[in-house]
Amino acid sequence: MVEGLPASRTPKPRRRSTRDRDAVWWCAGWLAVAAAGAAGLGLAGLAPTERALTALAVGALPAMVGLFLQRSHGDGARRALVLGWALCVALAAVMTGGVAGPLAVWLLSPMAAALAVGRRRGLAFGAATSLGAVGLAAMAALSLQIPPPRPDLAFGLSLIGLISSALAFGAGLVTLQRQGELEALRRDRREARLRQALDEQPHQLLGVHPEGRLTAVWGASPPGLATPAASGRLLSDLAAPADRPRLIEALKRALAEGAAEVAFVPDEAPDGWLTLSLRRTWDGRAVGALRDGRPERERMAGLEQAKADAEAQNAGKSRFLANMSHELRTPLNAIMGFSDIMKQRLFGPLSDRYGEYAELIHDSGTHLLELINDVLDMSKIEAERFELSREEFDARDAVSGVLRLMRGQADRAGVQLRGLLPKEDLDVVADRRALKQIVLNLISNALKFTPRGGAVTVTVREEDHHLELIVADTGVGISREDLVRLGRPYEQAGDVSQRSAGTGLGLSLVRAFAELHGGRMLIESRLGEGTTVIVRMPVLHGAELPARTPEPVA
Repeated sequence: MVEGLPASRTPKPRRRSTRDRDAVWWCAGWLAVAAAGAAGLGLAGLAPTERALTALAVGALPAMVGLFLQRSHGDGARRALVLGWALCVALAAVMTGGVAGPLAVWLLSPMAAALAVGRRRGLAFGAATSLGAVGLAAMAALSLQIPPPRPDLAFGLSLIGLISSALAFGAGLVTLQRQGELEALRRDRREARLRQALDEQPHQLLGVHPEGRLTAVWGASPPGLATPAASGRLLSDLAAPADRPRLIEALKRALAEGAAEVAFVPDEAPDGWLTLSLRRTWDGRAVGALRDGRPERERMAGLEQAKADAEAQNAGKSRFLANMSHELRTPLNAIMGFSDIMKQRLFGPLSDRYGEYAELIHDSGTHLLELINDVLDMSKIEAERFELSREEFDARDAVSGVLRLMRGQADRAGVQLRGLLPKEDLDVVADRRALKQIVLNLISNALKFTPRGGAVTVTVREEDHHLELIVADTGVGISREDLVRLGRPYEQAGDVSQRSAGTGLGLSLVRAFAELHGGRMLIESRLGEGTTVIVRMPVLHGAELPARTPEPVA
């Protein structure tokens, strides 16, 4: 255990790889042949000189270093070993007569060393190193002019050089072949594991040629595919005849855009449903993942059914409220009529207290009727049962009537209400009541959000063959968060006191009425700077722009 480290983190010694073990054994064999050769010279009575023994020792020195070559040293250390080998054998050759000496054959040993420690990748480097060793030995021999050993010793040294070099090249080639076989075995195992992983993954993977032919298939066929996918089969053949053009189009889209997905009915399985995800590969082909699409289809069908049920319930609510119009308005009109009679004392005098109560009943009934009318109008619009009663009239008359009606409320609020109307006739073909409702709701909202001393300006004009109605106030303005919500039913802006003054249907009705006339509503506002609401509708007399159904309310 290493001191200072927990037992679970104690580093384990590295195991040498097969490549490293082969290199060590090769170096050990070279060292053994050199040592045996030196011993053999003595036993044969050739009396090797000190220079000859030194040459053998120098030639064996790289093998001793190679015995300690570890995997962690890397390719750089192995290249350094080959270079050192070349220097040592060049020195040994120079000490025994140079390139014409008995150990000149050792000058080729760096190539064998490269085969043993570096395999194929080091062969070219070893050949270049051997050539350099030959050149180095030749130049050193010419400059130093060391004489060769005597003939009998030269023969022994030549025999040692030939045997060691032959064994070195043979062992290197055997090692190279063995390592190649091991690499092929590892490659086959990796490929087998990869194929097993591909076959066991939950989807079926397909290789697809740009022409639509399957080039490879991995994994089991998903449920519903009667005829399994196979190489050489056309991708479109997986689908029922009616869905085959969709598969071809999806492949074209994937090759053009990079990815595509398509769902289809499999061939010979009308009850099945498959989903294919395609992606373009780097070589211009495509790969696809084929999976069972029935669970996803059932989930989407459930969501669609839930959406349809919710829409049906909402439509039923709207139809119920629209059908209750008469039942709600009839008794309320009676209450307002009788309270008005009592307020005017048509059948005799009333005490002041009773007269005050009658006036309160009438005012409350009027306010309640306005709220009910707004709710019923919105319900009819949502139920698509609201029908416009179009007629030709002067828009100035409708707007002027609303201005006169709201003048008293503006005076009580201390807000200046003014209208900017054109001098010429402004004939429109529209629903008069809807136009009045638009103006009334916009002015009511503006007065509600404008403090005492402010102003509300109503502008009516012709703009680009449209009727443009602009209501601008100098009120508190609307925050960005509230501005996004306004225009939806029952959404309100402002503080609690301002929200309690209505139902939140005013702007939603304005928007709906504008869209029923083929127009639109825009709101521009900033906090502290007031609000401007613009309604534009193609309702001018002579304009032949069709009206459209209002957009669905979010």
